[in-house]
Amino acid sequence: MELINLRSDTQTLPTQAMLDAIASAPLGDDTYDEDPTVHRLERLAADMLGKEAALLVISGNMANLACLMAHAAPGDEVIIDPESHIFYYEVGGLANVAGLMPMPVQSRGGRLDPDDVAAAVRPRNLHYPVPRLLCLENTHNRSGGRVTPLELHRELCRTAHSKGLAVHLDGARIFNAAIAAGVRASAYAEDVDSLMFCLSKGLSCPLGSMIVGSKEFILKADAARKRLGGGMRQAGIIAAAGIVALESMVDRLADDHATAQRLARGLNEIPGLSVEMETVETNMVYVEHTGTGLSTSALLDKLKAAGVLASGRPPGHFRFVTSRHQDAAVIDEALDRVRKAVEA
Repeated sequence: MELINLRSDTQTLPTQAMLDAIASAPLGDDTYDEDPTVHRLERLAADMLGKEAALLVISGNMANLACLMAHAAPGDEVIIDPESHIFYYEVGGLANVAGLMPMPVQSRGGRLDPDDVAAAVRPRNLHYPVPRLLCLENTHNRSGGRVTPLELHRELCRTAHSKGLAVHLDGARIFNAAIAAGVRASAYAEDVDSLMFCLSKGLSCPLGSMIVGSKEFILKADAARKRLGGGMRQAGIIAAAGIVALESMVDRLADDHATAQRLARGLNEIPGLSVEMETVETNMVYVEHTGTGLSTSALLDKLKAAGVLASGRPPGHFRFVTSRHQDAAVIDEALDRVRKAVEA
C-alpha cells in the first residue's frame, strides 16, 4: 500500500522540469555574487513582488531570522502574534540568536487587530525595550492556513508605520494567500518593509526561500545570512528549481485549495471528525477529532497504519495539507482510508 502523505506541503518533490533545470544551470560562486542563475532568480522574485531586490536563503526559518536581525538590534522589541510561526515553531531564534524581545499580541483566527497592535507599542521609557518591528504572517499556519484580507493587511501596516515600526511579513505561503484573496502577491508586499516566501512548499522546490525588500535592506539581510552560516557557493542548483517554480507553479496552487475543500467536505461526513469549513481558505485542513475518543497520537498512529500521514495539533486536532501530489482521486482514496481507520 502506497502512503498518502498529507502531513505537509513541504513533502512535495521537485518536478522533472526542475531536475532538468538543476542539471543544466549556469553556476558561479554566490558568496562572491557571481552565480548567474541566482541573479536571475533574485531578479524574478523581486519583480514578482514589486520590490527592489531579493536574496536567496536556505530555508524559511533562516529567512525570517535574517530579516529580524536586519531590522532590529539585540534588546529591541518585536510586536508578534504568539500563534505565529516565528514565535511558535522557530526554536526561539528571535530571542536566543537575534536577541530580540517579543511583545505578544494575540490574533483572532490568524488575524491581528490594528487597535491591539497600536496599544502594544509603549511610549519610550528607560524601563522598556525600544519597539522596532511588527511581524505578520499570511497565510497563517496555526489558524489553518487562513488569509489576512488585503485591506486589513494594509491597515496593520499603516498602524505599524505610524508608530515608527518596520513591518516584516512571513509570507511562507504568500502565493496561496494571494490566490485565495484574488489579488497579486505584490499587493501584500507593497506596504511591508520585508517579505519572505518559501520555494519548498506548494511551489515544489527541494529547498530554498526568498527575502525581498529594498536594496538597502537586502544588503543588511545578506550580512545577517552570512552571520547565520548561510553563505553559499554554486547556489544556482537551488535557484534553477526556484525559477521553474515562479514561472510555472504559482497559478496551479488553486488546485491545492480545491482539493483541500474536497477533503474537508469528506471529513465532515466521517463520524467523530469535524472541520470548520470557513477556516479552509487555502491548502490546509485542521480536523477536530475529540468525537473519536482517541488521543491525537493514537489517531495519527491509526491513520498511518491505514496509509495516510497527517501532523498532530494536540490535544484535539490534526492537520492535513494538500499539494500537487494529491488529485481528486487521491483525496477520495485518503478519505476512504481515514473513514475505515476511525471506524476501526
